[in-house]
Amino acid sequence: QVQLVESGGGLVQPGGSLRLSCAASGFFFSSYTMRWYRQAPGKERELVAAITSAGDSTNYADSVKGRFTASRDNAKKSVYLQMNSLRPEDTAVYYCYAPHFASWGQGTQVTVSS
Repeated sequence: QVQLVESGGGLVQPGGSLRLSCAASGFFFSSYTMRWYRQAPGKERELVAAITSAGDSTNYADSVKGRFTASRDNAKKSVYLQMNSLRPEDTAVYYCYAPHFASWGQGTQVTVSS
């Protein structure tokens, strides 16, 4: 019954910004850490960011550190990924993940191209 629904992907120019959203349902959202992953064609799925249940601590992959910011709004049962200074190598399908339930969102495509 756990469901994660992502939105916000699209086409953006290098140096631009995009904000991804993930709406959660079917569990007590405020009790659990959440993660963002991404996967480019032919590549391994990569952990991008993690955020604690209260949103008071975050961790990022070195490749996105300083450019991406994870946040959450527990009242809205949503987690977000603000992506700034986007590069072509950020192009991938981005997934929301609830590790305690091993539950994935459907993924949203992010394409960074001029």
